[in-house]
Amino acid sequence: MNFLNNFMLLADETKPQGDIWSSLLSFLPLILIVVLMYFMMIRPQKKKQKEEQQMRNNLRVGDELTTIGGIKGRVVSIKDDTITIESGADRTKIQFMKWAIQSVETKHDTPVDDDDDDDDDI
Repeated sequence: MNFLNNFMLLADETKPQGDIWSSLLSFLPLILIVVLMYFMMIRPQKKKQKEEQQMRNNLRVGDELTTIGGIKGRVVSIKDDTITIESGADRTKIQFMKWAIQSVETKHDTPVDDDDDDDDDI
């Protein structure tokens, strides 16, 4: 550690101040690339994930949906992390994890506020 401190002091004594600023400015393009990557790739991805999570949390019984496997059906029941859908002409019931829902075709005006089954939220 002492060797590194001595080396840094020696490097500071041999370099004029203009060279330090030019070396810092040489990192500016790298910093700009990282900032651009954040705003063009990471931030939109996080926004999309947040919207998908909200869509999955707002599922209601009776919604028409499509799974990531391409199965279309109607929601029959919702539990903590699983949902049961009816699919096909013979009304086959299949259970899926919530993360397996790709899209919901049914649009709601208001999000779900109350999870209980009574009608006190009228």
